[in-house]
Amino acid sequence: MKYGFDNDKYLKIQSEHIKERIGQFGDKLYLEFGGKLFDDHHASRVLPGFQPDSKLRMLMQLKDDAEIVMVISAEDIAKNKVRGDLGITYDKDALRLRNEFINRGLYVSSVVITHFNGQASAIAYRERLERMGISVYYHYLIDGYPTNVDLIDSDEGFGKNDYVKTTRPLVVITAPGPGSGKMAVCLSQLYNENKRGVKAGYAKFETFPIWSIPLKHPVNVAYEAATADLNDVNMIDPFHLEAYGKTTVNYNRDIEIFPVLNAIFEGIYGESPYKSPTDMGVNMAGFCICDDEVCCEASKQEIIRRYYTALCTMADGKNNESEVNKIALLMRQMKLTTAYRQPTVAAKERKENSGTPAAAIQLADGTLITSETSDLLGPSAALILNATKHLAGIDHSVKLIPQDMIEPIQRMKTSFLHGSNPRLHTDEVLIALAVLSQHDENCKKALDTLPLLDGCQVHATVMLSEVDRKIFKKLGCGLTFDPVKK
Repeated sequence: MKYGFDNDKYLKIQSEHIKERIGQFGDKLYLEFGGKLFDDHHASRVLPGFQPDSKLRMLMQLKDDAEIVMVISAEDIAKNKVRGDLGITYDKDALRLRNEFINRGLYVSSVVITHFNGQASAIAYRERLERMGISVYYHYLIDGYPTNVDLIDSDEGFGKNDYVKTTRPLVVITAPGPGSGKMAVCLSQLYNENKRGVKAGYAKFETFPIWSIPLKHPVNVAYEAATADLNDVNMIDPFHLEAYGKTTVNYNRDIEIFPVLNAIFEGIYGESPYKSPTDMGVNMAGFCICDDEVCCEASKQEIIRRYYTALCTMADGKNNESEVNKIALLMRQMKLTTAYRQPTVAAKERKENSGTPAAAIQLADGTLITSETSDLLGPSAALILNATKHLAGIDHSVKLIPQDMIEPIQRMKTSFLHGSNPRLHTDEVLIALAVLSQHDENCKKALDTLPLLDGCQVHATVMLSEVDRKIFKKLGCGLTFDPVKK
């Protein structure tokens, strides 16, 4: 994989910048963490070299000064809202995240249940957490939030919320997903800290859009594609432009809410410490791009991937036509078509020639390897075998897994497990390859090449099974497939 992002530089300058922001306010900084503290695979895809746990590793450098407050919405608890990438509910993910942070040596002080309005499920969740020894607080719904500033900035607004007890100068506010109420928790704490004579500040750590690169930079456009379902739009920050005469990038929701935030800040402090939404941010990622061309190429691939994902979601029956249309418009603005993605073109050509579903992978050196469906293997399983043989220097005619080993597996799948598809999936092929590698040197050589698939691009002409999707994800491959069901 070619790298376009200096991760070591990022860890250093990002932690230093947050320390500077703590010093700006004196006693305490409430830092709203947007996005994911770890497992940030979008960032690692569009900024090759960015590690999925970079933000967590950066925070580790501040761990003696930091504590984490987890936020979850009572409405999300009541709806059993599911985190799409992991398939678990937000209430379970909040506990998973808490355990992950603690296991890394970070201090998690409490959980705040926001949007509380007496929901029975939220009360039960609080009782469950308290039995585990976890401190839990309620923050209530406020009529007219966020525009009714007079009510919000009063004892009947923020003053009605539970005061969250914190002990360290950096308080990181994070949540399982968007819409949890992180910003409101920060602002509520500023109000209540101020009443107690504590000088506390607020800042926002959001990786995307990157404020210090152009509005239409592919990295920022890829963020718009990733949030097309939320209808986020990247914009020039007009407040920053007016205040400083400098062009920076933010997104519509932060720009729209800034006048309200300014009014709330003025109510708490007497004056606002910020002149623009960009001022509130602390993200330094833009200064760590070391190869712009690599990041541009990776982001263009991400935009096309998001387009295929949206198409397949629609093929599964979801009414997301607006999301598809928005990404299609972004592609047009970037002068991109699906033909820009070379494995897509190669897979379609293989399908046209074979008459069966096909797949293709583009290796790090640009080599394109293709496969097709056979009686024994699906296109994904065949593709992995073909790619590893090529990387290991094994002749394509060599059969790594003998037919007499595949057939008993097929019989088990259909006769004993009552499956309808006898062809081997990627996980089954990899297990067979691992077993054979103990005695077959070719299988061992092929297996040892798997790390070389990290960062490679894959396309299939048919919607893949969940198993195959997960295997490609674990291998680090960028995957797309046509919205065509078998």
